[in-house]
Amino acid sequence: MYSSTSLLLRCKSRKVAHRPSSLFSRSIHVSTFQSAQWITNSSEVINIPSYNDIFDWETLLNESSKDVDHLKGTGMVADYIPQLAKVDPHQFGATMVTVDGSVFSVGDAQTPFSIQSVSNVFSLMLAMTYVDDDLWTHVGREPSGNPFNSLVQLEYEDGIPRNPFINAGAIVVTDVLQKHCSTSCLLTPHTATTQHIDGASDAVLELLRFHSGNPDISVDEAVATSEKITGHRNYALTHFMASCGNIQNSVDVVLEEYFKQCSISMHCEDLAKAGVLLARQGKDASGQQLLSSKVSKRVQAIMMTCGTYDAAGETAYRIGLPCKSGVGGAVLAIFPRVGAVVAWSPGLDTFGNSVAGVAFLDRLTTRSGFSVF
Repeated sequence: MYSSTSLLLRCKSRKVAHRPSSLFSRSIHVSTFQSAQWITNSSEVINIPSYNDIFDWETLLNESSKDVDHLKGTGMVADYIPQLAKVDPHQFGATMVTVDGSVFSVGDAQTPFSIQSVSNVFSLMLAMTYVDDDLWTHVGREPSGNPFNSLVQLEYEDGIPRNPFINAGAIVVTDVLQKHCSTSCLLTPHTATTQHIDGASDAVLELLRFHSGNPDISVDEAVATSEKITGHRNYALTHFMASCGNIQNSVDVVLEEYFKQCSISMHCEDLAKAGVLLARQGKDASGQQLLSSKVSKRVQAIMMTCGTYDAAGETAYRIGLPCKSGVGGAVLAIFPRVGAVVAWSPGLDTFGNSVAGVAFLDRLTTRSGFSVF
């Protein structure tokens, strides 16, 4: 018997073809492939090609980008952060990194940007690795249905944020990480860390440097300062949580780390390379299990249900993949066991998600025929 997630392989020949500009022409659930062979009901062995044979990613990215040309430059940049208000909203870039390390890009894929809340994916990985399920005594796992910086829901629920991807929840994760991180960064081999980990933001930065392969990734100090000066709502959220006993470090220290973490500057290619750790179910390129498969599964589940603020349901409906967005204009999407995609365009919708980025991922999953559903 086949698993409930497997679909019937409908093909008359041994070679599986692909049609790069349309839906994949065979009914295959790609995420169920674990080996290079597939056994049919008649016990016939059919060789399965690699994902790069199945999908022409270069063509898919280019055609999906053309599909959203009319949306590039639309939306509003995050002008409540003065440094982000200066970003040209007409920029657009996207990168797909597959589990075998192949890289496919389109547009401004090497233009650095502030990753903002996309960083919360990586801080959550670390915090869950340090404290496991104890994290959930401080933050929930449910969609909020409210703006990402809402005070109302937090007060109603006694200082326990609804999930780790709204601002209050991400700040709690930073607080937990600040308490537990030390001289080594988990999720990287011990030999990879060559400097002291001085706080939560350094732990996230070290993780991103290692898994992207780029040691030059850094915090954009101008953006961090800009956030600190204008972050009144975040200060209010954190002080309220501290009054409820849900912040363990000083408010100033926690927010300093949080602002720095959100101000890490990366481009699409580096961010997708870091994100592919989740697509590999927690394994690095060598096959070493750095992130447990349990944590990988749970992080992606929360990305699916909570990763795009109070538009998570709409995003799941349109894209059908675990996603995490940031107000810098990036959206990280995970194709489980296939790869990671980052789409970036600074123009945001009213929920804080990239207009062109979300539309691009919608077209990419529609053209490829791939989603988790």
